[in-house]
Amino acid sequence: MEGKIHFLNTGHSDCIILESHGKIAMIDSAEDTDFPKDKPHLNLKGYEDIVVKYLLDNFSDENGNVNIEFVLGTHCHSDHIGGFDTVINHPNIFVKTAYLKPYNEQNICRFERVRWDNTEVYNQMLDAIKKNNVELVEEFDEIKTVLGDFNIEFFNGKNRERKIKFGENVNSVGTLVTIGKSRAFLAGDINYKAGDEKRIADKIGNVDLLKVGHHGYLYSTSFYWVKKLMPKIAIFCNEMKGVYSSVDGVMDRATLHSLYPDTSYSYESGGNPDNIPELSYEEYLDFHRKYYHPSNSYIYLYGDMDMVERLQWID
Repeated sequence: MEGKIHFLNTGHSDCIILESHGKIAMIDSAEDTDFPKDKPHLNLKGYEDIVVKYLLDNFSDENGNVNIEFVLGTHCHSDHIGGFDTVINHPNIFVKTAYLKPYNEQNICRFERVRWDNTEVYNQMLDAIKKNNVELVEEFDEIKTVLGDFNIEFFNGKNRERKIKFGENVNSVGTLVTIGKSRAFLAGDINYKAGDEKRIADKIGNVDLLKVGHHGYLYSTSFYWVKKLMPKIAIFCNEMKGVYSSVDGVMDRATLHSLYPDTSYSYESGGNPDNIPELSYEEYLDFHRKYYHPSNSYIYLYGDMDMVERLQWID
């Protein structure tokens, strides 16, 4: 069995690529450069060109085309689906299926309706899906699919009735990826505001790897959640400095390693980056700085996930 999970370094946004036996899928597409003209505060750094280049450089066939089995938009925030219209509309990229829940602005808190561009990025992705005749699946809670050797199951894949209007993060989809005896959970921006972490954690159980929800920000990653999943490896799609100390503390209490896509580090199966020779305090700080120091590289889980062979960053 073989499979890779690529975590692209796209700042504090998500773009994850699953790869197994020549087949690929995308979960989220990172922040984009588009923004409504009446919302200049959303003029953010975009990564759509970096994402497209990564796809073309790593997954093109002999004709220079990239074939994607499915894309998943976890929820309608631009730091997750902003780049999908660029990906889907690209003349050399062909997507078979798109998983995307309907977005209803009336169920979202007023702050996001006024300040954010949820509706715009949703419509852009939806228009690209329709324009390119991509199969659209809008309800897929606990639906299972296969990608090469990966078995995949979606959680929170349908809209739920909420008594309180929260932000769009409560609608985020999570993805369980299994190969052999190894399991990874990619949490999107799932949070605990509406009890979703507890509800979903009971169904998932222990995993080997957790893509930490909501970039390590507040209102995600409760201690209940982490204790139920008990990941050996936690990956933050963020820089270390952007992670809330409360979240980092929860992960430290329950997780073997916490790693960041902006970090230069290689993990070997059975190894332990904390299991190092006795050092002076100054030497330990040097080690810790190296361990977390930003290096502008990509991270991916590599090889036979039965063994979880290694985590490796590539420039």
